[in-house]
Amino acid sequence: AVVPDFISSAVTDLQGIGSALFAANNAAAGPTTAVLAAGADEVSAAIAGVFAAHARHYQAMSIDVGAFHQQFVRLLGSASSSYAAAEA
Repeated sequence: AVVPDFISSAVTDLQGIGSALFAANNAAAGPTTAVLAAGADEVSAAIAGVFAAHARHYQAMSIDVGAFHQQFVRLLGSASSSYAAAEA
């Protein structure tokens, strides 16, 4: 049937997107959460601290978003299977 095939294709695409985002977030974690100050002054240190804090907050949020994404993909795949079974 067309609809389950379409949903299965979407699940595959969404899994790929999730994997790419996970990899990008992991690659960015180190360089963005450990920002070095541009100078030896206190303003540079404070700005570096602000950027690092924002990066840590982003990484924490990305974990939650990743979990939501995985759950969404799993539920979409389940819905596709249920739809196919109902049509059979």
